[in-house]
Amino acid sequence: MHAHRKAHGCCEAPGHHHGHASSGGCCGLPRHFMTKAERREALESYRDQLKNELTGVEERLAELSA
Repeated sequence: MHAHRKAHGCCEAPGHHHGHASSGGCCGLPRHFMTKAERREALESYRDQLKNELTGVEERLAELSA
């Protein structure tokens, strides 16, 4: 079981979907198919997470170079 699921009960933490559809409802049946809009939203969120990670890496490299 994922740590965030333990902290937030059986449902995933808000906004935390790992690029796939979240469960249908708390402890409901999992969804297996995402709509085109959901896939796009998940990919855009993933892209934003990657951009933030890159920014963090660049900041850390700058700190180490100083």
